[in-house]
Amino acid sequence: MKKHRTPASTHAQRGVYAIEFAFVFLMAFTLLYAVICYGLLLTLRMGLQNAAEDGARAALRYQLSLDRRGTEAVDVAELRTNWLPDTLKQSRSVIATVCTVEGSNCTAPACGMEWGNRCQMVVTVTVGNMRQVLPPLPSFAIPDQIAGKASMLLDGRSL
Repeated sequence: MKKHRTPASTHAQRGVYAIEFAFVFLMAFTLLYAVICYGLLLTLRMGLQNAAEDGARAALRYQLSLDRRGTEAVDVAELRTNWLPDTLKQSRSVIATVCTVEGSNCTAPACGMEWGNRCQMVVTVTVGNMRQVLPPLPSFAIPDQIAGKASMLLDGRSL
């Protein structure tokens, strides 16, 4: 025998779909919002990494001094970050330093042809003010700055 719904039980079911839709929509929207924000953040980060790598490669070109190599690396890295929005360009910092391979002190390395005197050019591209570009999220979810860093071993024969 078929059970029929009474008008009271049908009336009690009204609005359930709206409540279910609200919960599902909130979860789906939050997920979509997070994917877009983190996708944008990762795109910016990879762009900075590519700029730092291009700058480090530019340091391999023959120059008369280590300082000139560093200047060339900074120039190329800054050129590769011209696509950044103006708010990020103002907070951009590009640094090229020469370090010994074993140590992290970059004050006055003695670069040469010997294996113990090999040096590397480290190029770091940093951008701040990320909260001005990305959509608003809770402060724990967005980093204040992102950076790309690359290093290239310098050939001692050309120093």
